[in-house]
Amino acid sequence: MEVLPARARAYVACVTAAALICLLPPPGAPTPWRAVALLAAVYAGCERLARSRLVAAPHPGGTFHPVLLAAAFLLPPSAAALVALPGALLLSVERRPYLTRRLWRGGQLVLAVWAASRVHLAAGGRDAVTDCDVPGALAAAGAAVAVFCLVLTLLDGGILALTAGVPPRGGRAGAPDAWWRLFLRSLVPLTVHGLAGLMMALLWRSPYGPVAALLVLLPMGVSWWAFAQYHRERAAHQATIRALVQAVDIKDGYTRGHSERVGRASMMIARELGMDDERVEVLRFAGILHDVGKLGVPTRLLTKNGPLTPEERRVIELHPEYGHEMVRGISFLGEARAAVLHHHERLDGSGYPYGLAGGQIPESARVVAVADAFDAMTSTRSYSRARPVPVALEELRRCAGTHFDPRMVGALVRAIGRAGWHPAVTADDVRSTAAPEPAAPVTDRPGARR
Repeated sequence: MEVLPARARAYVACVTAAALICLLPPPGAPTPWRAVALLAAVYAGCERLARSRLVAAPHPGGTFHPVLLAAAFLLPPSAAALVALPGALLLSVERRPYLTRRLWRGGQLVLAVWAASRVHLAAGGRDAVTDCDVPGALAAAGAAVAVFCLVLTLLDGGILALTAGVPPRGGRAGAPDAWWRLFLRSLVPLTVHGLAGLMMALLWRSPYGPVAALLVLLPMGVSWWAFAQYHRERAAHQATIRALVQAVDIKDGYTRGHSERVGRASMMIARELGMDDERVEVLRFAGILHDVGKLGVPTRLLTKNGPLTPEERRVIELHPEYGHEMVRGISFLGEARAAVLHHHERLDGSGYPYGLAGGQIPESARVVAVADAFDAMTSTRSYSRARPVPVALEELRRCAGTHFDPRMVGALVRAIGRAGWHPAVTADDVRSTAAPEPAAPVTDRPGARR
């Protein structure tokens, strides 16, 4: 968004103009300035705290939606929209264009809060909050939260389509609606924020008053802090993995990008098999790190342009053990460590390093083995030409039951049948003149250079 196309600038201008219109109160309608000022100050303070080093929120902007939703439940639409304005406009922006980003953030939140307040008012939520009618208040608040989420989704989708070229629908016929996925992903956390905002509104209208309502933010703040620490730890995990993969890519340019694609294919297999999200993530790590042991193999063997001697092959076949030694102390990898060690084992016992067979091979290693072989066949390198995806899948089917687990092969075939696969060239241009090796079945190639 640093260089905005003209149509995106026009879109931001339209959103800003619509937000200014929403801020205008109806003729003769009084504005509860005290409540607006208090809620706006609380929202801006919460946003400021979220950006501080104490919390280090992973997703800046729109952190404390409970305050905005409480305003939508308590105030007239134009007054509720005013609550979002100071926090959106006054807080710092990290990237250019600064003014455009501030206007976009402010306009987006103003429109979302205004729409939520209108729906809440039309659903009778204002009277339900005043009368402490919890069932009625819940129904109206649910409708308001859904509209709040919908407006944010549509506005975000519009700016993404104009700046990043993200279409509202996927590229394939029958693909799920991309904006619908964005809406569903946002709805669950916003529902939690809506419940907190409703608690604030009910306490605000109770005999205890605004002070009691603001106490709701304490547990929300603690929860957000814990959430931020989790994301900080997760970012550290990702940085560790990136550093290891980059080290492998620097040492062996032929596999540049290969690790990421094997991670993606492993994730596709795991999802197709119905594994939970946590295990899917672990298997993605396994695919990304499966060749980290190449750091212990001499570079001259990894970049050799001719056939490997038996002695050289034995050295390269040590890379799973090297990799396991490197990652076995990283506790968050879980079963990914076993996949690093055993991803070259074969179902019939002909693999390495230990010649495990059948069920002796960990499931994670059987997943990565299929993903690894598939990407090796479908990637163009300086010593071999990529095979078409259908040909590679047919080769996997041929080797299923002897070299690869048929369940994993079938899962990859089904996943690619739905989502497709887009292989990429992984060889360095400077090596394009190297003598190519003849294409051979995936099961006949040396371990590190298939």
